[in-house]
Amino acid sequence: MGYRVTGSLWIEFQNERFFGPGRVELLKYIDETGSIYKAAKKMRMSYKKAWKMISSLNEQVKQPLVIVKKGGEKGGGSAITDEARALIGYHESMRKRFTEFLEKESKKFR
Repeated sequence: MGYRVTGSLWIEFQNERFFGPGRVELLKYIDETGSIYKAAKKMRMSYKKAWKMISSLNEQVKQPLVIVKKGGEKGGGSAITDEARALIGYHESMRKRFTEFLEKESKKFR
């Protein structure tokens, strides 16, 4: 092993973290399970923390990224929007380019 260039990639909004790997994962699990609670459980995260992350995301965008359906006869649930899917796709594409950049820079130390 030798030297390696590393880093983390986040999109910020008004100097606060807006979108990164954890939020991507949470949104994907919400899409998969239809539930913030189930998504949080899959991530071994408290429901309260997941809810806070979703609330923060939705407050920072013009169109919500997660639509929450209140419980009732058939129960509640949650769904991600097309905007969320587009943001996930953008972040994954950017993450791939970022990883390639880090690998290229790391090779300079070998």
